[in-house]
Amino acid sequence: MNRLKMAFIRAGRWIKRCARPLEVARWEYLFEGGSRERVLEILGAYQNEDGGFGHGLEPDFWLPSSSPMATWAAVRILSEVDVEPENPMVQSLVGYLFHSQDGSGMWPAVLPENNEYPHAPWWHWEPGVEQQWMFNPGVELAAYLIHWSRPDNDNAQKGWKTVQLAIVRLMDCDEMDMHEISNFLAMLELMELREEEFLKNTGYTVSVAKDKLAELVNKAVETDPSEWGNGYKALPLTFVQRPDSFLCNTLGDLVEKNLDFYADQVDDNGLWPVPWQWSAYPSEYAIAARYWQGIIALERYRVLKEFGRL
Repeated sequence: MNRLKMAFIRAGRWIKRCARPLEVARWEYLFEGGSRERVLEILGAYQNEDGGFGHGLEPDFWLPSSSPMATWAAVRILSEVDVEPENPMVQSLVGYLFHSQDGSGMWPAVLPENNEYPHAPWWHWEPGVEQQWMFNPGVELAAYLIHWSRPDNDNAQKGWKTVQLAIVRLMDCDEMDMHEISNFLAMLELMELREEEFLKNTGYTVSVAKDKLAELVNKAVETDPSEWGNGYKALPLTFVQRPDSFLCNTLGDLVEKNLDFYADQVDDNGLWPVPWQWSAYPSEYAIAARYWQGIIALERYRVLKEFGRL
């Protein structure tokens, strides 16, 4: 048995001992034939009556009430288990997105209430903070609002309003934060199923938007493998999740080098360190870091499996 496969087995054991029940259920779903229903059952504990999500689902801010960013974290998990639009959890979430979008077609990434609970410094609210976040996570939320709604209903139209604004930003942008790029990538993956609608609503083809995004990825990604272990930065696999990604051609052999890097850096528990920290709440950060280790392990092994490394 090769070293990475052994690390994978150790990671699964660690997750079942130390991670959140949510990551245990996700791990079992992705790698052990576990049920979607178990993932949804545990994820539902993070959903509020208004349909949004909170309660520290995104471990770096512990706001219990609903926020667009915590709801985005839920969206990604719901997509991971390929849930149907008719699912009551999804329809409740869609209602939250519809009602929480502001008049400009945006969702706030950071809420003032964040400041009342333990949080990383980048989740601290202050006037003007939204300019740092732009369409993170709004463009991805909008894409799922469209994806999980009937065409041409009010929900979908709100989603298209955001996508229209986001595409204007994309086409005029010279550089973009790696998180916002990831949101745009997720949006375009969904829009491949709606190419005619996308062209009608934005005036651009999905292919043209991909070409522009590839330019931004090239500027954002760290191309020196010797720097990949130094801090929190955009790696090739930040953007490439599967071998059929259009970015594999853009990034070339950096994708394989990143896979090698993940395999080389795994520790004795089959895990990787969390490449960021926050100091204002040391006790809470220690808990959040443990949660993140489970999340990071799950997401990296999923990618390694997609590329045939397990």
